[in-house]
Amino acid sequence: MDLFDQIADTPQNLLPYDGVAEYYGPVMPLDQADQFYQALLSGIAWRNDEAVIFGKKIITKRKVAWYGDQPFSYTYSKTTKTALAWTPELLALKAIVEKESGESYNSCLLNLYHDGSEGMAWHSDGETDLKKDGAIGSLSLGAERKFAFKHKGSKESVSQVLEHGSLLVMKGTTQTHWLHRQPPTKVPHVARVNLTFRTIVS
Repeated sequence: MDLFDQIADTPQNLLPYDGVAEYYGPVMPLDQADQFYQALLSGIAWRNDEAVIFGKKIITKRKVAWYGDQPFSYTYSKTTKTALAWTPELLALKAIVEKESGESYNSCLLNLYHDGSEGMAWHSDGETDLKKDGAIGSLSLGAERKFAFKHKGSKESVSQVLEHGSLLVMKGTTQTHWLHRQPPTKVPHVARVNLTFRTIVS
């Protein structure tokens, strides 16, 4: 059976209310996902992420990179990054995500999780630099990891295992009403690359 025979015609909204988080499953053949994964591991200008928490600078094991149409400044966790110019691989992945989601993006924040011990705490992507209620296309490459949502009011939670080469698109009021995280796990021992395509507004 061809891989694309297994891909649903319409994505599934994981959220029961107050937002849209559409999971498309894999959006590319396995061999193509493998090629992009290896290219990003070696070809991206990875840097350890920084955050300021209670006035103290924290350096994470997780690494990040920031790319875009222009040298956009993007501030989160009280640190500011300046976007680098797109690589050919990122432009190709951007085209895939835009075609699948029907959205357009002008930047991408990449995260590199070296193994299952590295995760991301509960948060929402509500920075003023981002287009309000704009779509965020999250592409996963490498280790399969659980991704969870928690409603800010009801505390109801839902989760989805994000597959290698899969796409999740968050949009609408999702960031207003829901937190999300990637919990650590002892299971995967290989790296995961997560690309979040976004729209920065001037």
